[in-house]
Amino acid sequence: MTHPLIIASSILASDFSKLGQEVTDVLKAGADWIHIDIMDGHFVPNITFGPDVIKAIRPLTDAIFDAHLMIAPCDLYIEAFSKAGCDIITVHAEAGPHLHRSLQLIRAVGKKAGVSLNPATPEHILEYMLDDIDLILVMSVNPGFGGHDFIPQSLKKIRRIRDMIGNRPIDLEVDGGITADNVRQIAEAGANVYVAGSAIYKGGNPKIYASRISAIRKAATKAGGSVKW
Repeated sequence: MTHPLIIASSILASDFSKLGQEVTDVLKAGADWIHIDIMDGHFVPNITFGPDVIKAIRPLTDAIFDAHLMIAPCDLYIEAFSKAGCDIITVHAEAGPHLHRSLQLIRAVGKKAGVSLNPATPEHILEYMLDDIDLILVMSVNPGFGGHDFIPQSLKKIRRIRDMIGNRPIDLEVDGGITADNVRQIAEAGANVYVAGSAIYKGGNPKIYASRISAIRKAATKAGGSVKW
């Protein structure tokens, strides 16, 4: 199965004082998805966006809103983020004892269901739930703040997950420290969705977003143009 290469722009690294404009600018510059890091100050030591913020920027675009819920508990908020306009809702495997239930709740509200794994979490916990998953998100940094360096050991995990997925229609996403310099290795390991925050937004100059996105896409494409599993 062939999976298209997707660049998901993380608005965690954007200028919050003009969030709507940042969303518009980065999509015009070539980003495919908007990646929204939702943090509660409990599961991770930071607080970011709630459903009302997402609802406010939703009318600006039809692009995929890729919501990464770094919150615990998460089940209570799935419906709210669905109604706010998220297309993909990803929960952490570490956020509660009933991951399968969370995935069922996401699909029940008509959204794609994702699971995220922290760097220290082994991938085998997903083995019996693969048919209930639309996206697997590998954290290649410890979650909570942007701007950290990619953890090299993540490449081994990406390869193992790629093998686990087989021919299932599951996107494999990586978040943390992705740049034009390392994305080719990440693509070659089997990931097809690349979350880029600081690599796009650093410096806050929308005039260079397009060149940065293009550089990431060009480097990932050198792995073969698309990911075949």
